[in-house]
Amino acid sequence: MERLATTARPLRVAIIGAGPAGLYAAEALLKKRDLVLTIDIFNRFPTPFGLVRDGVAPDHQSIKGVARVLDRTLADPRVRFFGNVTYGVDVHHKELKRFYDQIVYAVGAQADRRMSIPGEDLHNSFPAISFVGWYNGHPDYRDLPVDLSGERAVVVGNGNVAMDVTRMLVVSPEALQETDIASHALERLRESRIREVVVLGRRGAAQASFTTPELRELGRLEGVDVVVDPQNIELDPVSQAEVGEDRTAKANLKYLREYALRTDHPAPRRITLRFLASPVEIIGTGGRVAAVKVEHNELVVDSNGGLRSKGTGRLEAIEAGLVLRSIGYRTVPIEGVPFDHATSTVNNIAGQVVHPNTGDIVPSEYVVGWAKRGPTGRIGNNKSDSASTVESMVSDIPTMRGIRDDHRDLSRIEAFLRRRGIDYATYQDWRILDNYEVTAGVRQGRPRIKRTTIPEMMEVIHQGR
Repeated sequence: MERLATTARPLRVAIIGAGPAGLYAAEALLKKRDLVLTIDIFNRFPTPFGLVRDGVAPDHQSIKGVARVLDRTLADPRVRFFGNVTYGVDVHHKELKRFYDQIVYAVGAQADRRMSIPGEDLHNSFPAISFVGWYNGHPDYRDLPVDLSGERAVVVGNGNVAMDVTRMLVVSPEALQETDIASHALERLRESRIREVVVLGRRGAAQASFTTPELRELGRLEGVDVVVDPQNIELDPVSQAEVGEDRTAKANLKYLREYALRTDHPAPRRITLRFLASPVEIIGTGGRVAAVKVEHNELVVDSNGGLRSKGTGRLEAIEAGLVLRSIGYRTVPIEGVPFDHATSTVNNIAGQVVHPNTGDIVPSEYVVGWAKRGPTGRIGNNKSDSASTVESMVSDIPTMRGIRDDHRDLSRIEAFLRRRGIDYATYQDWRILDNYEVTAGVRQGRPRIKRTTIPEMMEVIHQGR
């Protein structure tokens, strides 16, 4: 039998997910000049780019610029895009195994971590992932019933996503007018009555996981004061030692101390940064968020020598009409793929999918991105992560049998989807939608006006075909 990845038997690769991790994996494969291959990328929405479109904050347009780089991969003639195709619903694991020599899962981390406290499911208590999706026009969160009529919101968490949602709650609508924020969100934020956002971190200032640019940006928002209690950022000896070895923590503390020195707070809106505080209950009135009961914490050294937060028993209530929790993301199990519930990742060794009980390799199946390593790192981290998985894929090729040659015909999967009645979107269809959104944006002086439901997207595509 001819070797795979040759002119006689081109390698057929499927990638599930068109976010940065999946597209970086495709890019790394395309750069392997000695491989003859084709890549089909399946995505639940007609729109590619994952979190670049649906997760990055609208006022961070420079970060969204990476979409232009990712688009070059989609435009490669060896790559096909199948948007509006949901893995596990429209096409199943066993079916893909018939059509592809290798499958790469790039499904990200689509769910949030819960606080598991009373009142968490009251109206106007949401995971940050939902709020981020709402203002970015993610179809799943387009109709989030967020109420911005209260004067105070509480954000739980100390990472960059917490910084994003905090900023979006207080930034002026005029500044957002020049971004690609979803139009429905811009209208609602114009009417927002929120005047203060309280950000709660369970550990101390030295352990906060936000990065310095995000913290610095808060202090530069027009019409917004950043309030920090000087006593709340005093460091214990162990934290002091940690800061000496952590450049980010040292830089963060520099800005936190600057904010703490600002005693005059005349701006119409404010961000209050609180540390060593954990929510223990969300208090409701009439089924709606009314306040957050918070326990003050202290840091204690655990058995491994690390610092963890421990409740002191001292409680207070913070009145609030909105709560957003931003304490982490997690991948959810996907059809036919071994899953590690302890880490909320696809079970893998160096990107190669393995059975959790036996440790045996699942032949020809791989994983990249957050589904591989957990929700850590920024967009750029996916490039090296995906490249390392691709090295495993390439090293496996010489020993692979591959799919039946009569299934290698590129038209087979298209015919299969059509028989299913799947109205899939191609790369050319995405270009139609992209051009429509950008053209609509130009008329309003904005980068684009997003279509935010799948029917709206497909209507534009059908009209443009």
